[in-house]
Order: sequence, then structure tokens, then C-alpha cells
Amino acid sequence: MALAERADSLPTGPGVYLFKSARGKVLYVGKAQNLRSRVRSYLTPGGDGRLRVPHLVERAADVDVLVTPTVKDALLLENELIKQHKPPFNVRLRDDKQYLGLRLDPKDPWPRLIPVRRFARDGALHFGPYTSSAALRAAVSNLRRIFPLRSCSDAVFKDYARRGRPCIEYEMKRCPGPCCGLVTPESYAELVEGTTLFLRGRSEELVEDLKARMERAAGAEEFEEAARLRDRIAAVERTVERQQIVDDRPVDRDVFGLARRGGEVAVQVLLVREGRVVGASDHGFSDVRIDDGEVMGSFLGQYYGAGEERPVPREVLCGAEVPEAEVLESYLSERAGRRVPVRHPRRGALRELVATADRNAELALARRVEARESVAAAAEELRERLRLARPPHRIECYDVSNLQGSFAVASRVVFEDGQPCKADYRRYRIREAEAGDDYACLREVMLRRLARHESEPLPDLLMVDGGKGQLGVVSAALRDAGLEVDHLGIAKERDAEAPGPRVRRSGGLKAERVFLPGRKDAVLLPPSSRGLLLLQRVRDEAHRFAIEFQRSLRRRIGLTSILEELPGIGPGKRRALLRHLGSLRGVREASVETLASVPGVSLRDAETIRRFFAAAAPAGDEPASP
Repeated sequence: MALAERADSLPTGPGVYLFKSARGKVLYVGKAQNLRSRVRSYLTPGGDGRLRVPHLVERAADVDVLVTPTVKDALLLENELIKQHKPPFNVRLRDDKQYLGLRLDPKDPWPRLIPVRRFARDGALHFGPYTSSAALRAAVSNLRRIFPLRSCSDAVFKDYARRGRPCIEYEMKRCPGPCCGLVTPESYAELVEGTTLFLRGRSEELVEDLKARMERAAGAEEFEEAARLRDRIAAVERTVERQQIVDDRPVDRDVFGLARRGGEVAVQVLLVREGRVVGASDHGFSDVRIDDGEVMGSFLGQYYGAGEERPVPREVLCGAEVPEAEVLESYLSERAGRRVPVRHPRRGALRELVATADRNAELALARRVEARESVAAAAEELRERLRLARPPHRIECYDVSNLQGSFAVASRVVFEDGQPCKADYRRYRIREAEAGDDYACLREVMLRRLARHESEPLPDLLMVDGGKGQLGVVSAALRDAGLEVDHLGIAKERDAEAPGPRVRRSGGLKAERVFLPGRKDAVLLPPSSRGLLLLQRVRDEAHRFAIEFQRSLRRRIGLTSILEELPGIGPGKRRALLRHLGSLRGVREASVETLASVPGVSLRDAETIRRFFAAAAPAGDEPASP
């Protein structure tokens, strides 16, 4: 059945439509109040005399529909289907992280600010959102200089209360010491009230209250308290001056701007709370072939979609007119329990606010296009200098890591157009190869990876952190699997090797060598080479990811497992060590001489044990990277 005939047979009710290719791939997902009318609009010239989405119609061979009770249900279903099928003609919001916020529960005996990612309806006060953890930490740090609420957990609070002395936060004047009764509940409640007013943006009311209390303290000749309140007023006023006021009315708004260059699109989000910009974020999309209104509508549907738990503002302002904005309004109003208008202002102060978001979107898009052009130039340089089959837009890099011949792990990182694709990162526990044999470990990892080449297509370039030996392992694994893909190894020169072009790495100068299959000598790219910088970035990320995995394993492993990981130490020696030194801590802290005095443990064993624990020592002190 032809596409036009199929459209004529569609129902006229609300639902979701899916354009599909001849092979059944979903190309585009959309929602409609009237499915037949909406799909027909794609197939016939509209009021502007052109097909709405010519590239989509050229590739589409069929259209499926799913009928829903209401168009609001269609909105929710559309978002789920976009996540499921990842259609190329839809914009997809890849960053699904929740914005951070602050929670303050006045019902606690001694309330404190707690970072949260969900604004639950639990009776507590919630403030935010903050677009990054750094922004949140800066806000809390500045606030605690003005209103020093406690920051410790309840368990730590009880521990210091039991000891009868406060922690160093009290000495630094960043906590009034409620754990030891150094502040009255009334005074602490004043700090909580000031914190609440400040975070809600009611700075004028806060300053007036502080000035009144300062005058009362001065009248009562409590000059120390009056001076403290004077300093607090000055701190509040300095902080407020740094915030950008965009509206005299204390209204919460999310403002969305849009910029476009051909198929490249950027959407900028300005978070306005109590009339002030408290945060911003930008989202970029490539190869976009739908008009600005549909881009904005699809973006908003995913941004506020089910499961996102983003706080819903009082109103939403858009830089492009959203088709069927009333559907999104209905959904947001239901979530918020109040009316939430979705507006496209054309004049006045609100239009200026949207224009600000549009200008920021333009800047973000310019940076993105510039970065992409730089990455494209780096990829083309690598293709030319290393004689690759194609520019490496997608790169995989592998790194094997072990600790003194134990805890062998490996990592895979994936970069696409110069950006990490963290959803495609992988961690490998070495199952069969001996931990100290890097070549065997790498071969095991490569065989496991190449066995999945049908479900996980190979990249343009496969990298390994290492020299000729590691590269030979990769070449052999590819040859055995009957696969062809460009691959290379990258390694810093050894100290004894001849100098070449050098780059500063890890506090010293080391030349980077690139090894290619079938080539005897390494390729030395200039230190200023964009291609070399790209390879280094990918390699360093693979190394970081492997070390992070290894450290997390070491933190989780218990007493027996750690002793089992000691290279060259069998069950008899392990029992002797524990029997003579009493505990793992005794083994860990023992000197080489003490270890060598244990029956059955040689001097060589003792030195191996000492090196092992020396290398493992930092793991317990370093938190896992996010």
C-alpha cells in the first residue's frame, strides 16, 4: 500500500505515528490530535508550498499508528517510543541527569541543607535547581558563611554530642555547635529562617529583618551581637549583587532559546527562580531535519517527560512556537497541581528574556560547531598521517591494569566525534589469563570484544594503550576473527630511548609514539598535532577508567581475598602470616624484616608483599570517580 493510501486509512483520533523505512526501521515518532490529518500534512505541500519534511518522506515506506485515549497520553507515549527506537529524525535528549537541589526539613530538631536530585513532596522545603554540583557546593559554601547551619550527618552529630566537644567546623565559625549545646534552639531557628528567605530570593525582606534585629541589639547595648548582624547584612547584600536579576517580579520560569545552522541545533535553558537566573544549560543536536517548532516541542516533551522529576516552574517561555502547546500545558499542569502556561512571547519584557536565551543558544552552537570542526580536522590529520582507511570519527581504546601482578582488569572507552560515549564504556574482569601477563589479558579482552562484533559494530579506529607487543596481540585477534579494522598502539617513550618530539606529560617530558601494524618504526606526531592530542585524550580516559575500576575492586575485597591476591603467596604462607602477625593490619604494616622472619616466608616474598601493600595503600583513601 502506498504511503498516501496508508495515510487516508488512518483513524482521526489522537495517538502516535511512526514513519518507518523499507526495512522497518523507525525514522520518526510524532504525536497528533488527529492522526490522519497530521500524517497527510507530511505528504502534501503545506501552506508554505513545500513538503514539511522532504528527507523523511523520501526515506519513509510505511507509517504505523498507536491510538491513545487523549493527546496527553500520546505525548507520554511519544517520549517512551523515542527513547526505545532512537529515531534519526527526532531530537533526543541524551543528558538524563536530574538537576541538583537542596532540601531543608524544618521538622528536624537541628535542620541542615542536604543535596538531593529529586524534589519529593515530603513536607520539607526544596530549593534549586542547580545545574552542576560545583554550583551547588559554591552556593552552600557562601551561604554557610552567612547562616552557618550544621552540615554533618545525624550519626556524626550524635558522635560529637557524645564526646561533648564540637568539630573543627565550629572553630571555623561555619557551625554554631548545636551538638554540644553551644547555640539555643531559638538562635538556630533564626539561622534556618534566614537561610530559607535567602534561598527563596526574598533578600529585601531578609535584610530588613536583620537590620531590625541589629537595631534592637544596639539599643540593648549588645554591641557584639549588633556587629555580627551588621556583617551578616553586608554579606547578604554582596551576594545578592552578584546574582543577575531578569525580572522584578519573583516568578519561577524556565526559558528555552533555540539557535540553528542547517542541521545543527542548540537549545539553551535558563532557569529563573524568584526573578533571578540561578542556572543554565545547553543541549546540542546534529542532523536535525524538522522545523524549529517541532524541535522545541519534542525537546520539551522529553525534558519534562515521565521519570525526569524535574521541578515544574510557574510558566515556560519558548523561543519557537510549539505545535499543540496546550497538550504540554495540560501535562505540566497535572504534574504541578496548578496551571502552567507554555508561551511564545513576541513582544515586551518576556520577549527580551527569550531573546537572551536565544543569544546564549547562538554562543553555545558556535562553540559546538567550532569544536566539531576542530575534531574533524584532527580526524582528517590522523587519516592522512597514519594512512587510515577513513577519518576515525568513532574510536575505541583498551587498557589493561594490574597491581603488582594481581587485580587484573581492563577497560574500554569509546569516543565519537571527540566526545566520550559513556554508555558504551565497558569494564572487564580478567577470568582466564594470568594477572601479571598483560599480553594474555589483552588477548582475552579482545576475543571477548570481537565475539560481539555483530551486536556491537566495530569502530573506525581501535586503539590500545601500549607498544608493539600490545599492538601485535590486537592484530592477531583481528586476524583470527577474520575482521579488518584500523588499529594502533600509543605509548610514551622509555627513558633509555632516543629523544624525539616530546610532550609534557605527568610532570615530565615524554615523547608519544604511535605504533602501526606492519610498520617497524613508531610514528612521531608533532606535539602540537590535533590528532595526537585526540589520541592522548582517549588513551588517558581509558587509563583512568581502568584504574578507577581496579581501585573500586580493591575497596570491596575483604581480608581473605586480599591475602589471596598476594602474588606468589600460597595458602600455607597466608596462614603463617596471619598466625604470626595476628591480622591483616599486622601483615600490612609489617616491615620487610618482620615479614621475612615468618617461617616459610623468604626475603623475596617479604619484598613482594611490602611492594604490594605500598602500591595498594592509596586505594582506601581515594573516592571513586563519578
